[in-house]
Amino acid sequence: MLIPHLGGGGAERVMALVARGLSREKYELHLGLITQTDAACAERPSGVVLHALGASRVRNAALRLIRLVRIVKPDLILSGMFHLNFLVLMLRPFFPSGTRILIRQNTTVSSSLALDGLPSFTRPLYKLLYRHADRVVCQSRAMAADLAQELGLGPESLSVLPNPVDVEEIRSSIRKEPRRGSGSCLHLFAVGRLSREKGFDLLLQALVLVRVRFPGIGLVIAGAGPEEKALKMQCHQLGLDQAVEFVGLVDQPYRYFPNATLFVLSSRHEGLPNALLEAAAAGLPIVAVPSSQGVVDLLRGQPGAWLAREISAPALAATLLSAMETLRPSERFAYSFVDEFRFDRAIPAYERLIDATLGEKQS
Repeated sequence: MLIPHLGGGGAERVMALVARGLSREKYELHLGLITQTDAACAERPSGVVLHALGASRVRNAALRLIRLVRIVKPDLILSGMFHLNFLVLMLRPFFPSGTRILIRQNTTVSSSLALDGLPSFTRPLYKLLYRHADRVVCQSRAMAADLAQELGLGPESLSVLPNPVDVEEIRSSIRKEPRRGSGSCLHLFAVGRLSREKGFDLLLQALVLVRVRFPGIGLVIAGAGPEEKALKMQCHQLGLDQAVEFVGLVDQPYRYFPNATLFVLSSRHEGLPNALLEAAAAGLPIVAVPSSQGVVDLLRGQPGAWLAREISAPALAATLLSAMETLRPSERFAYSFVDEFRFDRAIPAYERLIDATLGEKQS
């Protein structure tokens, strides 16, 4: 299994959860950490051999990755982020013959190509490289349909697997975590990489509008990333210094759930973020913009979930106001879709795909 490093964003977290859950009796598990320099970390999944390659960037890791694969000689490689997927598929001719490759797509391709300012050669690379994967793992049917349309991949190349969510761990943790403040305090919670696609700039603009009606409302943002300085400057310019708290990268965002009035997803585009699924597992009210068809399909018609009409600050503000005017203090909801993502259902789905792919190798 390959990820940039442990302790990163949602994609890294999903892969770490998969590594934690896969059978030790069936598989000998190795986790390659492309940009991490130290394999002796607290987040090490037990029973997994860690390999810290220490590359400065993913694209600079080619020789180290070839060396690792030739040493370990894996039957199958599972890669977890699109830029790492590119590298793995480009290097496939240098891997031992018969090595199977599964790649997990963590973004909606069409939105990412349109909105992320990626180089013009990204689309041709997707089309050239992804056809050489044994399977592409998507997080929702909508993402798989988008991938098929954008890249011309057939259904035999695509698998839809649920993200694993440790529902019991989340619920146990929040039961132990004391609630701070009174039930009448209003706190929004958002989590994600501090980058443009996550739309935190839209959330800050929306917060200004919401505070006209709810002047005491606060916002906690968990995460780190390249836009941190710009977001803090925007926060200051909007007069939100006392209303917004940036808590940085946190290993267990659900520690903040007990004190949250609701969870906000403000992303310009998404796949199907684990942060949203973890919030749903805890029963948090959810306000989201339509950042992907997968998100819309998941939340549409769900009691306790409010979807904005579009991806904009005014639409997000209007939806937040609608939710807060409806909610009772500390209200929580039971989301019917959570069961699909439970750890004990998602991990066996990954194992079935791995076994089927390895079976194809043997047949």
